[in-house]
Amino acid sequence: MDTRLQLLTEWVRQHPGLESANPEPVSGDASFRRYFRVWRTNGGGNPTPLIVMDAPPAHEDCAPFLAIARHWHQHGIAVPAIEAEDLDQGLLMLEDLGDQQMLAELDDRNADPLYHQALDELLLIARQDSPTDYTLPPYDAALLDREMALFPDWLLEQHLGLELGNHDRAMLDTAFGLLKESALAQPVVTVHRDYHSRNLMIRTGDSRPGVIDFQDAVRGPITYDAVSLLKDCYIRWPREQVEQWLEYYRQATVKAGLHRADPETFAQWFDLMGMQRHLKAAGIFARLAIRDGKTGYLQDIPRTISYLCEASARQPAFRHFHEWLCDTVIPKVEQQIGPLPSGECQPQ
Repeated sequence: MDTRLQLLTEWVRQHPGLESANPEPVSGDASFRRYFRVWRTNGGGNPTPLIVMDAPPAHEDCAPFLAIARHWHQHGIAVPAIEAEDLDQGLLMLEDLGDQQMLAELDDRNADPLYHQALDELLLIARQDSPTDYTLPPYDAALLDREMALFPDWLLEQHLGLELGNHDRAMLDTAFGLLKESALAQPVVTVHRDYHSRNLMIRTGDSRPGVIDFQDAVRGPITYDAVSLLKDCYIRWPREQVEQWLEYYRQATVKAGLHRADPETFAQWFDLMGMQRHLKAAGIFARLAIRDGKTGYLQDIPRTISYLCEASARQPAFRHFHEWLCDTVIPKVEQQIGPLPSGECQPQ
């Protein structure tokens, strides 16, 4: 018996217009959270859809989500409004932003306006301070290190079965140190931390994307969210197109007074920040498969590794890392998971 669903249903039915509601599963995500849709009657009018988040308190803390959602909503960011809450039980009722993920709607004809709209919304997020009732954590050295460690721990050793010798670990430590140094040197803004095409919703009658899954927001490097969006682990665009979108965002953030970097510096930040994120993401995808049985994420590892390969090929300081990636890691990935989406990853 699903005791959490029973608890959620009883809670929902306490609210006006929802006395007979039967929650319908919408989705889960990469965490312990689940989402359901309910319909509130409006005295004869069309029923209003609402989303109910189930976040078991033993595994998830709703307080950051609640604080960030209210703060961002008040400042005009398109996050769901909060309809009701019960933090003790880990239940939230939210405005329904619909089911149309940006990922499913993207094609060559609409990509440019959709990405411009997403970057405009991202600028609003970057300019925010912390909520008054919740201080956004810093994207500090310890967090960066923990994230990059997911790559050797979960993907290389546990999933691919690689044995890392002292030389391999020293090379990784050097690469990770350079990436951390670059990230910490960037101007600091508010970072959504998972700003990509599956967390942006296309809404009828509104050109601005709805923004979800923001509870892990931090204060950190200015290019992090741009990497999440433009070097998306779930869809890949030609480098030239990515560079155009990145320059659009650079100009917007300069105009907003968030930094004064020239195009070359900003692109360098972007590439190195991307390497850090894709090390993390590849490790998380392996962990989701091994620990949580969510094997569907494995199909995104080759694309994620291809970003790592492409970026490291352009960075002289990462020549040894790039050669090792091409000679040792990529053959294992292609043998056990699937081919990379491009043929660019060859030792330089």
